[in-house]
Amino acid sequence: MAKEQASIIADILKKQETEILNRWVKEQLQSVTLRSDLMNESELRQQSSEFLSLFREATSRGVNYDLNAPEWSRVMEMLNSASRSRALQGYSPSETATFIFSLKQPLFNSLTETIKENTGALSREIWNVTVILDKLGLYTIDVYIKSREEIILRQQREMIELSTPVVQLWNGILALPLIGTLDSERTQVVMESLLTRIVETGSYVAIIDITGVPTVDTLVAQHLLKTVAAAKLMGAECIISGIRPQIAQTIVHLGVNLADVITKATMAEALKTALVMNGLHIVKSQPIAKKEK
Repeated sequence: MAKEQASIIADILKKQETEILNRWVKEQLQSVTLRSDLMNESELRQQSSEFLSLFREATSRGVNYDLNAPEWSRVMEMLNSASRSRALQGYSPSETATFIFSLKQPLFNSLTETIKENTGALSREIWNVTVILDKLGLYTIDVYIKSREEIILRQQREMIELSTPVVQLWNGILALPLIGTLDSERTQVVMESLLTRIVETGSYVAIIDITGVPTVDTLVAQHLLKTVAAAKLMGAECIISGIRPQIAQTIVHLGVNLADVITKATMAEALKTALVMNGLHIVKSQPIAKKEK
């Protein structure tokens, strides 16, 4: 594209920036995707003004369709930040992209008013604006989606960490109750949480309770064995509790070898075993008499 053709956009932005900004803000305020609960008019105007200034600077030497070109770097940084911010605030993808797409009409109007007598130049400039704003709008959607994916992954990891608490039942005894499916990612979190607590508390026994695990297949069994092996390397013995009859049959049917692992049917039985392993014994004493009112 010739430099003199492309410079018309920057020239119009320079001469009519305030007018275009007012039209653009008005366009956004009238849009059905407006989120006045998340951004007020003053903030919207400031963000729009910043983009127009950067857009004018990027097109000052011609319109380059390649958004990876150096002249677009500051524009892309600004849109990256704005899109991530909107993703965190709760905007939708269409609401985020409308920020860019709504600039088309104000620019089209200014181009038409300025070069309406030269239909060839008008067509070229409208095409330039359309192509570049479409690319920038799609970029905001890409950034938005990536940001939301990061948020979802972080929330999933936080939920996994919350669903795998390591509880100290007694001096030297830890309990890790598992609820839900045990996959590779969660196994890693389980290992990290358990090993960290073993080091922090100096525990010798860890009870892994699988009462809340709906099914045990070969993969789940392998994950359990990996956790047990990792704990042993840290000097702690593991007891797997919550072995229901159905799970016991499944483990035997799958041919999973748990011969080297202590297993118990209930958490209570596992705790008794853990106390004995720590040299402790449970002695039944007389019940404490209730005080009379």
